[in-house]
Amino acid sequence: MKYIIFTDLDGTLLDHKTYSYESAKPALKLIKEYNIPIIFCTSKTRAEIEVIKKELKLNHPFISENGGAIFIPKDYFDRGVLYDYSKTVDQYKVIELGTAYPKLREILTKIRNITKVNLLGFGDMDAERVSKECGLDLETAKLAKKREYDEAFCVIDPKVKQTIFTDLISSHGLNFTKGGRFYHIMGNNDKGKAVTILSDLYKKQFKNIKTVGLGDSLNDVPMLQAV
Repeated sequence: MKYIIFTDLDGTLLDHKTYSYESAKPALKLIKEYNIPIIFCTSKTRAEIEVIKKELKLNHPFISENGGAIFIPKDYFDRGVLYDYSKTVDQYKVIELGTAYPKLREILTKIRNITKVNLLGFGDMDAERVSKECGLDLETAKLAKKREYDEAFCVIDPKVKQTIFTDLISSHGLNFTKGGRFYHIMGNNDKGKAVTILSDLYKKQFKNIKTVGLGDSLNDVPMLQAV
């Protein structure tokens, strides 16, 4: 039996306020000792995830931006494990499941103009504003803005009914979810779909696997249902 762990980052592996993984270090040490793959499945961008992976010396696949894409290190799986991928980026084979970021920005802007609701996305903020809204340091905020498949946004007026803009998101064939801090507009993807695809590859590699999911927010539910 091969165990595979899928985990969210903010509020799960990372402290919700400080973004520190200090409290998770004993568990991470044990996971490494047992040679258990730990897969980050998060709303964070590839750029953000790569920093954390490097710090923790991890070389496993990861799922970015709420299931927008799966990044698999080249030669990670045995040659007999065949799968289709969309493109290669740096050292990864990428399975793209999401909608391109510029299209998401276009639709969010359109919805904002129609509803007159002040929907403030990461694309509307400079790095300093993202840093302030998220409690991130400036360099990490810059990485958070390097979005590819998901636009995070907040609603300036808390009295606005959510359905005013979520119904329009759905009418444009897009999906909507909420993380620990922000709303998210994205394509026909979620964490669960990405977890299922990656789990199937692990099954081809190890035959008998047991998947574990860790999360804390609404956008983690599809992942938790898929493990």
